[in-house]
Amino acid sequence: MISLTEKDRPVAQKLLDFGACPRCVLRFCRVGTQASYRRPHKELLSELCEFLRTSRDENKLSCETANPPCKKIKLESTKETEAEEQTLNGSHQLGHVNNNINANAENVEPAVCTLCLGILQDLCEVDFVKMVCCKINSPEYQFSSFVFSVSFPPQLFVREHAAWLLVKEEIGKLDLMVEKEDLVQLKEAYKWIIHPLFMVELGVPADGKSLFEVSVVFVHPETDEDCHFLASACPGCFKPTKNKQSVFTRMAVVKALDVISEEDFHKNFGTPPSLPKTPCTAVDIQCTNGAIFVAGRYNKYSRTLPQTPWIIDGERKMESSVEELISEHLMATFKAVSFNFSSSGREDVDVRTLGNGRPFAIELVNPRKVHLDAAEMKALQQTINNSSDKIQVRDLQLVTREAIGHMKEGEEEKTKTYSALIWTEKTIRSEDIAFLDNMKELKLDQKTPLRVLHRRPLAVRVRVIHTMKSEYIDEHHFRLHLKTQAGTYIKEFVHGDFGRTKPNISSLLGMTADILELDVESVDVDWPPTLDN
Repeated sequence: MISLTEKDRPVAQKLLDFGACPRCVLRFCRVGTQASYRRPHKELLSELCEFLRTSRDENKLSCETANPPCKKIKLESTKETEAEEQTLNGSHQLGHVNNNINANAENVEPAVCTLCLGILQDLCEVDFVKMVCCKINSPEYQFSSFVFSVSFPPQLFVREHAAWLLVKEEIGKLDLMVEKEDLVQLKEAYKWIIHPLFMVELGVPADGKSLFEVSVVFVHPETDEDCHFLASACPGCFKPTKNKQSVFTRMAVVKALDVISEEDFHKNFGTPPSLPKTPCTAVDIQCTNGAIFVAGRYNKYSRTLPQTPWIIDGERKMESSVEELISEHLMATFKAVSFNFSSSGREDVDVRTLGNGRPFAIELVNPRKVHLDAAEMKALQQTINNSSDKIQVRDLQLVTREAIGHMKEGEEEKTKTYSALIWTEKTIRSEDIAFLDNMKELKLDQKTPLRVLHRRPLAVRVRVIHTMKSEYIDEHHFRLHLKTQAGTYIKEFVHGDFGRTKPNISSLLGMTADILELDVESVDVDWPPTLDN
């Protein structure tokens, strides 16, 4: 039997007069048993009418709305009254329940609920769930659980508030202490019903922490204007925002309903409101997988390849980039919508990255595929490496969002090792550069280089050259191996950048010097974990 008690009779009757469906009656009677809402709609309607018919005070019950279009529930009916009601209500009437109500309730075609606008009627049935799953084409997605999110039209909250004011009056007559927050929320009841149906259709459990989200947005244009009176009654609650098409957002409407007086509400909003002719419609059905993160290290062997796309004033300056050469294969494999690339520092377009490479991470947004085993990941890495002789990747692996933080931890405390080919204006001998080998922890004052001043703020940064080792080549060339603090501008340390970096190789040698080639030999970050490649 329906989960209602004697004290619920007057409230249930008020709600039926209001135009509520059986599940909304349960919500406002604070029925918190999930199984009650999952029972068939017509079965609940039959039992609700039986519950009200067996009232201690009456053997017969007639429920009518005050004004047409109307909805009637009668326990006795004739052909004449049936014809009359069909004329009044059209195809959207609730219909009749006759004396043999339990036998005939399944033949009753319910009207659209005035409270939930059909949400707890046909829009939470198996056919609707199948339609949602078909539209999102869920087989394309890889997931082991799901989370369901739903957005309701804000006018639902106005109608619920109107119903609550009526219910509160009845509750007051019974000397009961009930707050609006004690009612079962529409979204909660909807998920109680819809979750098991999605679990069957998708074949996986519902999990609030799942990265796979099925979302549905409902609208009801017929009743859009239900909210409009709140804008003049509570103007402070509605403020235009850049990203919102309407000021009547859920939060704004709920806030206005919290502050408006009962008198002003009744003055501006008819109770009960008009019976809706059509139910809500789902205008936006989507499924999205939470982002996944792929990390690794890359080597760059080209001196004409930027790390990220090099586009100036809308014009591409280089054919490709490290970012694109790696991400295009990840995007294709994981079937992602977009990506975000990050790395532990960056090298100039004419600088190679050698050794164990530079750590990087790529966020893949809304991927269809979210799992690759070790063998598949290794094959993907090989595909990337076979696609270009300009880059190579290693230690390619799936990581968590939190793990990426290790790549950025202690940015300025990290060390990097470089190899620089240096030219000198004057002739040199090996003993002229030998003193550089003995210099340790050399502190530099580096003013923002002229070449990056257009994109970085002007500042003087203190950086440290931990060690240097020179390698004599000929009278005008030598190679310098440096271990430095991360963030040191090596090119400027060599030529001085018109005195903006002090000291510099030119000032230390007492002659003009410039850098011809620069290679990153190592980025000393112990992340991501090394794999057996």
